[in-house]
Amino acid sequence: MEQTVAIKDLSQLIGRHIRYEGIAYQVIEVLEHDHKLVLQDVGHHTTIQADQHGEARRRVPQTRTLHVPLLDNSHFDLAGIDLLDR
Repeated sequence: MEQTVAIKDLSQLIGRHIRYEGIAYQVIEVLEHDHKLVLQDVGHHTTIQADQHGEARRRVPQTRTLHVPLLDNSHFDLAGIDLLDR
């Protein structure tokens, strides 16, 4: 089953929980012009964040940027992305 979302509705994914490659994420930002979703890991996967001096200070959730292919001029392809909260 093909999952698509209209360009005008892409920003409505912000705050939604998804599963991608077996990992649960929350969509925290949409980069509409680049066709990308910014995802934050909602599991227990963290990374160490350095302060302005380069010293490790705290653990923060991992983030990743996911390119969402454009199928045509009006819809993005969400294949491989499971929407967890509908």
